[in-house]
Parts: sequence; structure tokens; C-alpha cells
Amino acid sequence: MNVAFLKRYLFYKSLTHISSAKVFETNTTNWLPMDGDTFVTCEGFILNVFGYEHPKERVFAFLKYVPSEFKRLFKVRLLERTWKHKGIELFRAEKLYTAKNYKAFLETFRKNFPDYVYFCPFRRKEVISTPISYINEVYVPKECLRALMKTTSKDKLQKMTLDFVGLVSREAKVSIEDFGIHGSIALNMHSSESDIDIVVYGGQNFRKVEAAIERLVKDNVLTYTFNNRLDAARRYKGRFIDKIFMYNAIRKPEEVATKYGERSYTPIAPVKFRCKVKDDGEAMFRPAIYKIEDCTPLSQSLTLLEEKIPETVVSMIGCYRNVAKKGQKIEVSGTLERVEETTTGKISYQVVVGTAENEEEYIWPL
Repeated sequence: MNVAFLKRYLFYKSLTHISSAKVFETNTTNWLPMDGDTFVTCEGFILNVFGYEHPKERVFAFLKYVPSEFKRLFKVRLLERTWKHKGIELFRAEKLYTAKNYKAFLETFRKNFPDYVYFCPFRRKEVISTPISYINEVYVPKECLRALMKTTSKDKLQKMTLDFVGLVSREAKVSIEDFGIHGSIALNMHSSESDIDIVVYGGQNFRKVEAAIERLVKDNVLTYTFNNRLDAARRYKGRFIDKIFMYNAIRKPEEVATKYGERSYTPIAPVKFRCKVKDDGEAMFRPAIYKIEDCTPLSQSLTLLEEKIPETVVSMIGCYRNVAKKGQKIEVSGTLERVEETTTGKISYQVVVGTAENEEEYIWPL
């Protein structure tokens, strides 16, 4: 255990007197890491869980907030705005999900916090992965919402968040138990600038919420907010009264079909092509999975894609969730991968967007 780790651990232990009505975290004893969960490590880093498949005693995650004492170690452009979590000043990268920044985060962890770097034998590369023993606090969106509902003294934004969730729950006819809150409100470090960030558990529930929000927009109760064509395709962002809201999907436990180690992945080559979405039933999650058909290779991808036909496009980048529905056409730039089932030896192919190797990976709706 290094000195910085010990100092941070002791500091957080000193904060246990904080009122439980304002602290929404859970412990890791019976925690099943799910995409969308947030955790704070004993060194003060705040990370978001990525995906649903994790090694034993570890969690795949991406870094979101950096304590000010470690700011100088991260060679990325940071936002001028700062956050505070339990008295600790935090910084955030201007761009969280670029290949360049991921490599920079990985390099900083490798040099200064090597326990946060893990060599994945099934992908044959190093990735950011936190030991569960280093995690001090866990914020599960569903539990954060329940805790907020029980909080006796709520500020304006917290009240608006509950009003928004209640409105969508009623309109969509989706139980309040299948919603959660995410982002700075979940960590109780929000400000007047913060957005309302909610999650919906379950693919079918997400589709109901998506339709409900569209109806509420038509009735002028809500408005959509689009900054680019991906926003317009996803329709996941809008305005409730005077506040921006966002909503995304998280799998229910019964919707998690695979476990870590059941498949191994071998990158083959960059490819670019157009195709039609055959099935969008898992497109709203992260990773987003699109089953595809009718591939039309572009440029040098022609021979490669004729020999190794991909069955799916998988996006590791959140902004490409739910950008196209069944029957729609998309243009894809990514990395063709060979997928092998480790128990049966069955081989298939997929294209991955967001390998952290190339900035020119995308899914564009056509």
C-alpha cells in the first residue's frame, strides 16, 4: 500500500460522521458492478463502471474526476470548472471519451498508480481497471434515487429531479423502482449548473420511456435539445422547465447474458462500411450492440469484409448508443475483431467502435 493510498483512505474514514440523509453510497460487500455505477477510490479518484463483464476482484471503469492533488500528473486538457466531493476539489477532462485521452489516463496510472492498470488476457492489452479493495464508496443509480426520495431536506434541483422522474414514470407506465439517478446529483456534489441525469433499468422500459418523452415533447411539456446530429438521432436530451435532462439505459441483471472470460477477442484490421440494422434490442446499452446485415464495404475494406462478415457492431463509446433503429442504415468506421467462444471454440466476427486506438471510429446514422 503506497503512502498516497493510505493518506486518502484515512481521510475518507475521518468523514464517516456526515449525515446519512445526504450520502447515497453503498458498500462493496454484495455489490454486482453494473454499467452506470459510480465509485470513489481510497485515493479520491471518481470512476464510472464500464459494461457488465469484470474480472474477479476488479472493475473495468473510466476515469471521470481527478483530485486536485493529482491534477499535474494528467497530461490532458481539463475543464476550468471544478467540483467538490466531501471537501475534496476535483477536476474533469474536457473530453472524456477520446482515444488520445484514454491513452493519457492509462499512461498516468501506469507510471503513478500501477494497480489501476490490468492486462486483460482476453483482449491482450492493458486497460484501466480498479481493484475492488481500493474502492471506498459505491453509488448505484437505483439506490441513489431511493435515498434521495427519503431525504427530508431537498434543494431545488433535487426536487426537480424527483418531479421529472415522477412525470416520466407516470407517462411511460414504468415503475419508479426501475429508475435511477446518475451524475453529480447522485454524488451529492451538484450545483446550480448541474443537469438532471437519470437512468432506466431494462431495454423494454427504456423503449417505453423513449416513447413517453416523445409524447411529452409533442404536448409541449418537455422540449428536445440537440447539439449535433447524434443528439437528434438519439433524442436522449432535452429541457424540463429550465433544466437540461438526459436519460440512458442500464441492463437489468437478467439481461446480462455473458460473463468475463467467456469470449476472447483478436483485432484484425480497421474497416469502414455501410449496413442495415437488423436488431436494435441492445443498442440502448453500453456497450451498444447492433445486429447488422447487408454490409457494403467502403474503400480497402472490400475483400476483408467479404471473407469475414461481421454479425454485430459494438460501440464502447456512449454517444453512439441508440443512434439507429431496426431497418435503418448506418455508416461504420471501426476495428474488425475475431470473437472466439472460450468454451466451444465457435468463431464469429464483430466490428468495434471505440477501441482507444483510433480517433476515426464512429457510427453515423444515414
